[in-house]
Amino acid sequence: MVDFKFPAWYTTPMAQVVLVGITCFATVGMFSAVSNLGAGGLSDITLSDTSQGVLYGCFAITGLVSGGISNILGPRLTLFIGTLGYALYVGSLWCYQTQGTGWFVILAGALLGVSAALLWSAQGAIMMSYPLEKDKGKAFAVFWAIFQFGSFIGSIIALAINIESGELSAVSTSTYIAFLVIIFVGVASSFLVLPPNRVVRSDGTLVKLEAVSKPHEEVVGMIRLLKDWRMLALVPMFFASNYFYAYQGAVNAKLFDGPTRALNATLEGAGAIVGALMIGYFCLDLKWFRRRTRGYLGLAAVSVMVIIVWSVALAWQVTFSREDTTRPDFKFINYHDDNYKGKGALYFFYYFSDACYQALAYWIMSALTNDPFKLARYAGLYKALQSAGAAGSFGMDAVQTPFLNEHLASWVLMLFSLPLAWLVIRTVKETNYDDEKVVYVDDVKHQHAEEGVPPAAVRSDSIEKGSVSDREDAGPVQPPFVSA
Repeated sequence: MVDFKFPAWYTTPMAQVVLVGITCFATVGMFSAVSNLGAGGLSDITLSDTSQGVLYGCFAITGLVSGGISNILGPRLTLFIGTLGYALYVGSLWCYQTQGTGWFVILAGALLGVSAALLWSAQGAIMMSYPLEKDKGKAFAVFWAIFQFGSFIGSIIALAINIESGELSAVSTSTYIAFLVIIFVGVASSFLVLPPNRVVRSDGTLVKLEAVSKPHEEVVGMIRLLKDWRMLALVPMFFASNYFYAYQGAVNAKLFDGPTRALNATLEGAGAIVGALMIGYFCLDLKWFRRRTRGYLGLAAVSVMVIIVWSVALAWQVTFSREDTTRPDFKFINYHDDNYKGKGALYFFYYFSDACYQALAYWIMSALTNDPFKLARYAGLYKALQSAGAAGSFGMDAVQTPFLNEHLASWVLMLFSLPLAWLVIRTVKETNYDDEKVVYVDDVKHQHAEEGVPPAAVRSDSIEKGSVSDREDAGPVQPPFVSA
């Protein structure tokens, strides 16, 4: 069988991170754009909260095992399966818009929770394990900027389509069509991601992934993960990382009219892009500092932003309540109104600080190991706990919890998580390469030349995966030939 040789640039970690970003841009990004319009794109806020709660509940349960499933299926197939749920969910919103099928929205939310857990486990493993240690902050920045650009573009689409009407009680049919077309492009793009054994880092090392993992290995790996005190210390950070979305979305839906909701969503996307690029390039990967120091800098930056942004939000929150929005004389805020001043900036910095918070969480996990199998499990646990927090927050909002209570719960959870994150950063080593041996492409080529093995004769599913030090008793690693 002929072994196709990809261009060298295509086999680089950053190229693969960009491709995964494009997949998430077109799928998760479009879902975020609909959700950020307020009430998940629905005029019925209670139905939206219920479907979101079911979604994140299933997400949380599946996330506990999604890392293992990704390791067994491989990231490419896992990504493909993970994208399908987003098309189904946005389609269910469209169906509800035309047919009033609320049950379909809830069912689609449950299925999306399962598929999203798979997608994000595969994405996390690729983003955290493919790059060199010195580039992991930049890898997050590039991925997050591309992914959030989907939300940004989707929000602009909605704004452009609906701005003339001056009203957006629910997302229009033409908006759903535009979203679905982009989502199906994202589904197809998942097949562009290379098998990880074809990816070569800039120092000539291979990303060591097997084609499949064994179920018992995943069970043992998950047990070890749950025994790791560092993962337990990060539980509050994981839990808090999406908790505030329900509050921010509910306020957006209750206080602002349709075009302004779309404008706020656009500002959120812009804030996320800028925040990710800033912390990834100018903080977490600063070459002048040691790795642990960069972690401390990132933690300090996130702490300052969380305190400032949420203090400003609290000052605004105490001026209104949920009950105010139900009064007969209540008027939605429009972006032309004088009382809109500052609100757009707040939504920008909500997601600016969110991107930095997420970046720090991913950076800490990726600093603990370079092993793709472990990082897939880390990503699964992260998304499971993150989704459990989101499910709880949407549940709070569904029962009409006062906005002030939701605000304080979101803020306190984030503040509580930061000292525990500091304890984990203290354990970060300057490098994990000494503990986790690597395989170089040139060494593989030389070994194959000595053995007289043609490059195409080495099957892609023969590669060992994970730390060689974990499998020293399994004999020498035999990775496939990769065209440089």
